[in-house]
Amino acid sequence: MKQRELGRTGVMVSEICLGTMTFGQQNTEAEGHSQLDMALDHGINFIDTAELYSIPPRAETYGATETIIGSWLKAKGGRDKLVIASKVVGRGNSPWFRPEGEETRLDAKQIRYAVEGSLRRLGTDYIDLYQLHWPDRKIGIFGSGGTTFRDLSTDNEIPIEETLAVLGELVAEGKIRHVGLSNETAWGVSKFLSASAQGGPRVVSIQNAYNLINRTFEIGLAEMALREQVGLLAYSPLAQGYLTGKYLNGARPEGARTTLFNRGQRYEKPGVDVAIEAYMDLAKDEGLDPVQLAVAFVTSRPFVTSNIIGATSLEQLETVLGSTDLIITPELEAKINDIHQVHSNPAP
Repeated sequence: MKQRELGRTGVMVSEICLGTMTFGQQNTEAEGHSQLDMALDHGINFIDTAELYSIPPRAETYGATETIIGSWLKAKGGRDKLVIASKVVGRGNSPWFRPEGEETRLDAKQIRYAVEGSLRRLGTDYIDLYQLHWPDRKIGIFGSGGTTFRDLSTDNEIPIEETLAVLGELVAEGKIRHVGLSNETAWGVSKFLSASAQGGPRVVSIQNAYNLINRTFEIGLAEMALREQVGLLAYSPLAQGYLTGKYLNGARPEGARTTLFNRGQRYEKPGVDVAIEAYMDLAKDEGLDPVQLAVAFVTSRPFVTSNIIGATSLEQLETVLGSTDLIITPELEAKINDIHQVHSNPAP
Protein backbone atom coordinates (compact mmCIF):
# COMPACT_ATOMS: atom_id res chain seq x y z
CA MET A 1 0.00 0.00 0.00
CA LYS A 2 1.56 3.27 -1.13
CA GLN A 3 1.39 6.38 1.03
CA ARG A 4 1.00 10.06 0.18
CA GLU A 5 1.52 13.22 2.18
CA LEU A 6 -1.53 14.84 3.74
CA GLY A 7 -1.25 18.43 2.55
CA ARG A 8 1.98 19.99 3.79
CA THR A 9 1.82 18.28 7.17
CA GLY A 10 4.48 15.61 6.79
CA VAL A 11 1.81 13.07 7.81
CA MET A 12 1.78 10.12 5.43
CA VAL A 13 -1.53 8.39 4.74
CA SER A 14 -2.32 5.28 2.73
CA GLU A 15 -3.54 5.92 -0.81
CA ILE A 16 -6.67 3.98 0.17
CA CYS A 17 -8.68 5.19 3.16
CA LEU A 18 -11.30 3.03 4.85
CA GLY A 19 -14.69 4.71 4.89
CA THR A 20 -16.91 3.53 7.72
CA MET A 21 -20.35 5.08 7.27
CA THR A 22 -22.05 1.66 7.06
CA PHE A 23 -20.94 0.72 10.59
CA GLY A 24 -23.96 0.82 12.88
CA GLN A 25 -26.71 0.23 10.33
CA GLN A 26 -25.72 -1.94 7.40
CA ASN A 27 -22.83 -3.41 9.39
CA THR A 28 -22.77 -4.64 12.97
CA GLU A 29 -20.01 -3.81 15.43
CA ALA A 30 -18.35 -7.20 14.80
CA GLU A 31 -18.50 -6.70 11.03
CA GLY A 32 -17.04 -3.22 11.38
CA HIS A 33 -14.18 -4.60 13.46
CA SER A 34 -13.51 -7.26 10.81
CA GLN A 35 -13.34 -4.62 8.09
CA LEU A 36 -10.93 -2.54 10.15
CA ASP A 37 -8.75 -5.60 10.75
CA MET A 38 -8.65 -6.41 7.03
CA ALA A 39 -7.82 -2.80 6.15
CA LEU A 40 -4.87 -2.79 8.52
CA ASP A 41 -3.67 -6.13 7.20
CA HIS A 42 -3.55 -4.56 3.72
CA GLY A 43 -1.51 -1.58 4.87
CA ILE A 44 -4.25 1.00 5.36
CA ASN A 45 -3.47 3.49 8.14
CA PHE A 46 -6.18 6.04 7.32
CA ILE A 47 -9.75 5.77 8.67
CA ASP A 48 -12.55 8.21 7.90
CA THR A 49 -15.70 8.73 9.95
CA ALA A 50 -18.06 11.51 11.07
CA GLU A 51 -20.40 12.45 13.88
CA LEU A 52 -23.19 12.13 11.29
CA TYR A 53 -22.60 8.42 10.72
CA SER A 54 -23.98 5.86 10.27
CA ILE A 55 -25.80 6.53 7.00
CA PRO A 56 -28.61 7.29 6.48
CA PRO A 57 -28.52 9.73 9.41
CA ARG A 58 -31.07 9.01 12.11
CA ALA A 59 -31.41 10.01 15.73
CA GLU A 60 -31.19 6.34 16.74
CA THR A 61 -27.80 5.82 15.04
CA TYR A 62 -26.17 9.22 15.51
CA GLY A 63 -22.52 8.64 16.44
CA ALA A 64 -22.79 4.85 16.11
CA THR A 65 -19.90 4.57 13.66
CA GLU A 66 -17.47 6.49 15.86
CA THR A 67 -18.51 4.31 18.80
CA ILE A 68 -17.73 1.13 16.83
CA ILE A 69 -14.33 2.49 15.81
CA GLY A 70 -13.74 3.44 19.43
CA SER A 71 -14.44 -0.06 20.71
CA TRP A 72 -12.09 -1.47 18.06
CA LEU A 73 -9.34 0.98 19.04
CA LYS A 74 -9.73 0.00 22.68
CA ALA A 75 -9.38 -3.69 21.84
CA LYS A 76 -6.75 -3.35 19.12
CA GLY A 77 -4.49 -0.55 20.38
CA GLY A 78 -1.93 1.09 18.12
CA ARG A 79 -3.67 4.46 18.02
CA ASP A 80 -0.38 6.26 17.30
CA LYS A 81 0.08 4.29 14.07
CA LEU A 82 -3.29 5.40 12.66
CA VAL A 83 -4.56 8.58 11.06
CA ILE A 84 -8.19 9.06 12.08
CA ALA A 85 -10.40 11.62 10.37
CA SER A 86 -13.82 12.75 11.52
CA LYS A 87 -16.23 15.54 10.64
CA VAL A 88 -18.61 18.06 12.15
CA VAL A 89 -21.96 18.49 10.42
CA GLY A 90 -22.59 21.73 8.54
CA ARG A 91 -25.66 23.91 8.45
CA GLY A 92 -28.84 21.88 8.79
CA ASN A 93 -32.09 21.12 10.59
CA SER A 94 -31.57 17.67 12.13
CA PRO A 95 -32.38 18.35 15.80
CA TRP A 96 -30.70 15.28 17.30
CA PHE A 97 -27.17 16.53 16.64
CA ARG A 98 -27.26 19.18 19.36
CA PRO A 99 -28.68 19.04 22.91
CA GLU A 100 -30.97 22.03 22.42
CA GLY A 101 -32.30 20.63 19.13
CA GLU A 102 -31.09 23.77 17.40
CA GLU A 103 -30.12 24.28 13.78
CA THR A 104 -26.61 22.97 13.27
CA ARG A 105 -24.06 25.68 12.49
CA LEU A 106 -20.30 25.95 12.20
CA ASP A 107 -19.88 28.31 15.12
CA ALA A 108 -17.51 28.01 18.07
CA LYS A 109 -20.05 26.57 20.51
CA GLN A 110 -21.28 23.82 18.20
CA ILE A 111 -17.87 22.82 16.87
CA ARG A 112 -16.57 22.42 20.42
CA TYR A 113 -19.58 20.32 21.34
CA ALA A 114 -19.11 18.13 18.27
CA VAL A 115 -15.38 17.62 18.86
CA GLU A 116 -15.90 16.58 22.46
CA GLY A 117 -18.55 14.09 21.41
CA SER A 118 -16.36 12.55 18.72
CA LEU A 119 -13.39 12.27 21.07
CA ARG A 120 -15.56 10.54 23.65
CA ARG A 121 -17.07 8.07 21.21
CA LEU A 122 -13.73 7.30 19.58
CA GLY A 123 -12.07 6.92 22.96
CA THR A 124 -9.08 9.01 21.92
CA ASP A 125 -7.40 12.21 23.07
CA TYR A 126 -7.05 13.70 19.59
CA ILE A 127 -8.40 13.55 16.05
CA ASP A 128 -5.75 13.66 13.34
CA LEU A 129 -7.92 15.34 10.70
CA TYR A 130 -11.08 17.23 11.61
CA GLN A 131 -13.24 18.18 8.64
CA LEU A 132 -16.21 20.46 8.07
CA HIS A 133 -18.70 17.97 6.60
CA TRP A 134 -20.32 20.66 4.45
CA PRO A 135 -20.28 24.46 4.44
CA ASP A 136 -22.29 26.79 6.62
CA ARG A 137 -23.25 28.56 3.40
CA LYS A 138 -26.45 27.70 1.53
CA ILE A 139 -25.12 25.91 -1.55
CA GLY A 140 -26.18 22.82 -3.50
CA ILE A 141 -24.56 19.75 -1.95
CA PHE A 142 -24.71 15.96 -2.33
CA GLY A 143 -25.74 16.29 -5.96
CA SER A 144 -28.67 18.62 -5.36
CA GLY A 145 -27.03 21.62 -6.99
CA GLY A 146 -25.98 20.04 -10.26
CA THR A 147 -23.05 21.76 -11.92
CA THR A 148 -24.41 25.30 -12.05
CA PHE A 149 -24.17 27.93 -9.32
CA ARG A 150 -27.66 29.42 -9.27
CA ASP A 151 -28.25 31.66 -6.30
CA LEU A 152 -26.12 33.80 -4.01
CA SER A 153 -27.77 33.50 -0.62
CA THR A 154 -25.78 34.91 2.29
CA ASP A 155 -28.51 34.74 4.89
CA ASN A 156 -27.07 34.58 8.40
CA GLU A 157 -23.79 32.87 7.46
CA ILE A 158 -21.22 32.03 10.10
CA PRO A 159 -18.06 33.80 8.87
CA ILE A 160 -15.30 31.47 7.71
CA GLU A 161 -12.91 33.40 9.96
CA GLU A 162 -15.01 32.52 13.03
CA THR A 163 -15.09 28.84 12.11
CA LEU A 164 -11.35 28.76 11.46
CA ALA A 165 -10.61 30.58 14.72
CA VAL A 166 -12.21 27.91 16.93
CA LEU A 167 -10.52 25.17 14.89
CA GLY A 168 -7.24 26.95 15.57
CA GLU A 169 -7.99 26.94 19.30
CA LEU A 170 -8.70 23.20 19.18
CA VAL A 171 -5.41 22.60 17.37
CA ALA A 172 -3.59 24.62 20.04
CA GLU A 173 -5.31 22.55 22.74
CA GLY A 174 -4.18 19.31 21.05
CA LYS A 175 -7.72 18.02 20.49
CA ILE A 176 -7.35 18.08 16.73
CA ARG A 177 -4.16 18.10 14.70
CA HIS A 178 -5.16 19.20 11.22
CA VAL A 179 -8.18 20.75 9.51
CA GLY A 180 -9.94 19.71 6.31
CA LEU A 181 -12.98 20.63 4.24
CA SER A 182 -15.68 18.52 2.63
CA ASN A 183 -18.32 19.09 -0.05
CA GLU A 184 -16.66 22.43 -0.67
CA THR A 185 -16.24 24.69 -3.70
CA ALA A 186 -13.16 26.35 -5.19
CA TRP A 187 -14.34 29.66 -3.75
CA GLY A 188 -14.68 28.12 -0.31
CA VAL A 189 -11.21 26.58 -0.41
CA SER A 190 -9.69 29.89 -1.50
CA LYS A 191 -11.43 31.76 1.32
CA PHE A 192 -10.22 29.27 3.93
CA LEU A 193 -6.67 29.55 2.59
CA SER A 194 -6.87 33.34 2.69
CA ALA A 195 -8.20 33.27 6.24
CA SER A 196 -5.45 30.89 7.35
CA ALA A 197 -2.85 33.31 6.02
CA GLN A 198 -4.05 35.70 8.74
CA GLY A 199 -3.13 33.24 11.46
CA GLY A 200 -5.57 30.30 11.47
CA PRO A 201 -4.72 26.65 10.72
CA ARG A 202 -4.18 25.89 7.05
CA VAL A 203 -6.65 23.42 5.55
CA VAL A 204 -4.85 20.29 4.33
CA SER A 205 -7.52 18.40 2.39
CA ILE A 206 -10.92 18.50 0.76
CA GLN A 207 -13.28 15.52 0.79
CA ASN A 208 -15.58 15.66 -2.23
CA ALA A 209 -17.32 13.10 -4.42
CA TYR A 210 -15.22 11.96 -7.38
CA ASN A 211 -15.76 9.02 -9.71
CA LEU A 212 -16.08 8.06 -13.37
CA ILE A 213 -19.55 9.58 -13.69
CA ASN A 214 -18.77 12.66 -11.60
CA ARG A 215 -15.43 14.25 -12.48
CA THR A 216 -16.56 17.80 -11.73
CA PHE A 217 -13.69 18.15 -9.22
CA GLU A 218 -11.40 18.43 -12.24
CA ILE A 219 -13.10 21.58 -13.50
CA GLY A 220 -12.03 24.06 -10.81
CA LEU A 221 -10.75 22.24 -7.77
CA ALA A 222 -8.06 19.95 -9.19
CA GLU A 223 -5.71 22.84 -9.96
CA MET A 224 -6.37 24.27 -6.50
CA ALA A 225 -5.59 20.90 -4.93
CA LEU A 226 -2.30 20.53 -6.77
CA ARG A 227 -1.01 24.10 -6.55
CA GLU A 228 -2.03 24.65 -2.94
CA GLN A 229 -1.40 21.07 -1.74
CA VAL A 230 -4.93 20.69 -0.47
CA GLY A 231 -5.41 17.18 -1.81
CA LEU A 232 -8.66 15.43 -2.57
CA LEU A 233 -9.95 12.74 -0.26
CA ALA A 234 -12.24 11.22 -2.86
CA TYR A 235 -15.50 9.75 -1.64
CA SER A 236 -17.94 7.55 -3.61
CA PRO A 237 -15.35 6.17 -6.06
CA LEU A 238 -17.99 3.58 -7.00
CA ALA A 239 -20.77 6.19 -7.15
CA GLN A 240 -22.53 4.68 -4.15
CA GLY A 241 -22.31 1.26 -5.76
CA TYR A 242 -23.86 2.27 -9.09
CA LEU A 243 -20.59 1.75 -10.98
CA THR A 244 -20.73 -1.95 -10.09
CA GLY A 245 -23.65 -2.18 -12.51
CA LYS A 246 -25.91 -3.76 -9.90
CA TYR A 247 -28.58 -1.05 -10.23
CA LEU A 248 -28.72 -0.96 -14.04
CA ASN A 249 -32.17 -0.92 -15.62
CA GLY A 250 -33.81 -0.26 -12.28
CA ALA A 251 -32.52 -3.41 -10.58
CA ARG A 252 -32.71 -3.37 -6.80
CA PRO A 253 -30.70 -6.26 -5.29
CA GLU A 254 -31.78 -7.47 -1.89
CA GLY A 255 -29.81 -5.84 0.92
CA ALA A 256 -28.15 -3.20 -1.29
CA ARG A 257 -28.04 0.36 0.04
CA THR A 258 -30.36 1.91 -2.53
CA THR A 259 -32.79 -0.98 -2.09
CA LEU A 260 -32.83 -0.45 1.67
CA PHE A 261 -32.81 3.32 1.88
CA ASN A 262 -33.79 4.77 -1.53
CA ARG A 263 -31.11 7.46 -1.31
CA GLY A 264 -29.43 7.06 -4.69
CA GLN A 265 -31.07 9.92 -6.56
CA ARG A 266 -27.69 11.52 -7.26
CA TYR A 267 -26.91 8.53 -9.47
CA GLU A 268 -30.32 8.11 -11.10
CA LYS A 269 -30.24 11.11 -13.41
CA PRO A 270 -30.69 11.03 -17.19
CA GLY A 271 -27.66 9.60 -18.93
CA VAL A 272 -26.23 7.74 -15.94
CA ASP A 273 -27.13 4.19 -16.98
CA VAL A 274 -25.75 4.55 -20.49
CA ALA A 275 -22.48 5.95 -19.10
CA ILE A 276 -22.18 3.08 -16.61
CA GLU A 277 -22.83 0.57 -19.39
CA ALA A 278 -20.00 2.12 -21.42
CA TYR A 279 -17.56 1.72 -18.55
CA MET A 280 -18.78 -1.82 -17.91
CA ASP A 281 -18.15 -2.65 -21.58
CA LEU A 282 -14.67 -1.13 -21.38
CA ALA A 283 -13.83 -3.26 -18.36
CA LYS A 284 -15.08 -6.38 -20.15
CA ASP A 285 -13.07 -5.57 -23.28
CA GLU A 286 -9.93 -5.06 -21.22
CA GLY A 287 -10.48 -8.16 -19.08
CA LEU A 288 -10.79 -6.09 -15.93
CA ASP A 289 -13.09 -6.10 -12.93
CA PRO A 290 -15.31 -2.98 -13.36
CA VAL A 291 -15.12 -2.29 -9.62
CA GLN A 292 -11.33 -2.31 -9.65
CA LEU A 293 -11.23 -0.21 -12.81
CA ALA A 294 -13.41 2.49 -11.26
CA VAL A 295 -11.50 2.56 -7.97
CA ALA A 296 -8.05 2.41 -9.58
CA PHE A 297 -8.90 5.35 -11.84
CA VAL A 298 -9.68 7.54 -8.84
CA THR A 299 -6.57 6.47 -6.93
CA SER A 300 -4.38 7.21 -9.95
CA ARG A 301 -5.28 10.90 -10.16
CA PRO A 302 -2.36 13.18 -9.16
CA PHE A 303 -4.60 15.51 -7.15
CA VAL A 304 -5.95 12.66 -4.98
CA THR A 305 -4.32 12.24 -1.58
CA SER A 306 -6.42 9.21 -0.63
CA ASN A 307 -9.35 7.30 -2.09
CA ILE A 308 -12.09 6.58 0.47
CA ILE A 309 -13.53 3.15 -0.11
CA GLY A 310 -16.34 1.39 1.72
CA ALA A 311 -18.01 -1.99 1.75
CA THR A 312 -20.68 -3.97 3.53
CA SER A 313 -18.88 -7.33 3.33
CA LEU A 314 -15.32 -8.58 3.54
CA GLU A 315 -15.66 -10.00 0.04
CA GLN A 316 -16.53 -6.56 -1.33
CA LEU A 317 -13.69 -4.98 0.63
CA GLU A 318 -11.17 -7.51 -0.67
CA THR A 319 -12.21 -6.83 -4.27
CA VAL A 320 -11.85 -3.08 -3.80
CA LEU A 321 -8.46 -3.45 -2.12
CA GLY A 322 -7.33 -5.48 -5.11
CA SER A 323 -7.62 -2.29 -7.18
CA THR A 324 -4.16 -1.25 -5.96
CA ASP A 325 -2.67 -3.85 -8.33
CA LEU A 326 -4.33 -2.31 -11.39
CA ILE A 327 -2.28 0.25 -13.31
CA ILE A 328 -4.11 2.87 -15.34
CA THR A 329 -1.88 2.96 -18.40
CA PRO A 330 -1.93 5.94 -20.81
CA GLU A 331 -3.76 3.73 -23.31
CA LEU A 332 -6.43 2.74 -20.77
CA GLU A 333 -6.79 6.33 -19.60
CA ALA A 334 -7.34 7.45 -23.18
CA LYS A 335 -10.21 4.97 -23.53
CA ILE A 336 -11.71 6.20 -20.25
CA ASN A 337 -11.46 9.78 -21.44
CA ASP A 338 -13.13 8.89 -24.75
CA ILE A 339 -16.15 7.66 -22.80
CA HIS A 340 -16.03 10.73 -20.56
CA GLN A 341 -16.05 12.98 -23.63
CA VAL A 342 -19.37 11.47 -24.70
CA HIS A 343 -20.88 10.89 -21.27
CA SER A 344 -19.50 13.82 -19.27
CA ASN A 345 -20.50 14.03 -15.60
CA PRO A 346 -24.06 12.69 -15.72
CA ALA A 347 -24.14 12.43 -11.90
CA PRO A 348 -22.63 15.64 -10.48
